Amino acid sequence: MTSFSNRLLAWQATHGRHDLPWQVADPYRVWLSEIMLQQTQVTTVIPYYQRFLERFPSVATLAAAPLDDVLALWSGLGYYSRSRNLHAAAIMVLERFGGVFPQEPALLAELPGVGRSTAAAIAAFSYGVCTPILDGNVKRVLARWAGIEGFPGEKAIENRLWQLAASLLPAAAADMPAYTQAQMDLGATVCTPKKPACLACPLQDDCAARLLGRQHELPTRKAKKAIPERNTVMMLIRNNNGELLLEQRPPTGIWGGLWSLPEVASTLDAEETCRARFDLTVQLEPALPDFVHVFTHFRLTITPQPAAVLVSPPRLHEAGARWFSPEAALRAGIPSPLRKLLTR
Repeated sequence: MTSFSNRLLAWQATHGRHDLPWQVADPYRVWLSEIMLQQTQVTTVIPYYQRFLERFPSVATLAAAPLDDVLALWSGLGYYSRSRNLHAAAIMVLERFGGVFPQEPALLAELPGVGRSTAAAIAAFSYGVCTPILDGNVKRVLARWAGIEGFPGEKAIENRLWQLAASLLPAAAADMPAYTQAQMDLGATVCTPKKPACLACPLQDDCAARLLGRQHELPTRKAKKAIPERNTVMMLIRNNNGELLLEQRPPTGIWGGLWSLPEVASTLDAEETCRARFDLTVQLEPALPDFVHVFTHFRLTITPQPAAVLVSPPRLHEAGARWFSPEAALRAGIPSPLRKLLTR
């Protein structure tokens, strides 16, 4: 068991990633990166991470910022509940922990958006706490190395992986940052989901998946289900000044808290909806081509429906609705498909 951690540490020293911008013993920067890296690749995260640090250099500045500013900077990174949790967690660190991230993984796991593995990673990287992590990369490495059957998302299989991960920790706390990084790097660069580079792996000599030729069978995949299909019509309502009507979505759910286009069930309802909700008389223009946005659990077909305002009240009576210039709309916190639509 000890040789497992020793091999990973030796591999990390030579082949691991050492130039990532969050590889510092600063719990704020480590926490920020870990939240951004949830379900998102390193290359995608880096520019967002750098912009966040420029705008919010400390947990105090992040906590003091309006949520709209946080959502605007996050726009395009996806999984927007992470940004809402990020803001809420920053406030909690200030109010409950005096602006200092706790060292104990159990306390870190109480922060919004921080699960057991993320809490362990923050503790290991920032404070050298000896505690296992179990993100997607580590699950794949351990399932292959130990030949563990079953979908890692199932509770029983996950518990086995946690126990195994805990048994493989290095003896010295000083090794925890490098060891934690080594597990992540091995899964991201060598023990990849497809075409793993087994001959470059420090664990190849006793990896069950390699010895049995089962690299592409382990870890066991989740049974596929048909992806539900949904449809919506998004109204591109423009006033005489060329401004676009956006409304803020509810704080929870898909695109929670972001600014988006008003939606209607069909173009047949569009004019009546504009009168009823916004007191606007509009003239519909030819619909733009449909486009598809794929979420984790469903596919959404969006029909963009342009409409020109003929008559409008002096002020919008609908709470949470505002006129935006095209430039201001692109600077706001808007969903990525809307950003693509407006850019086109």
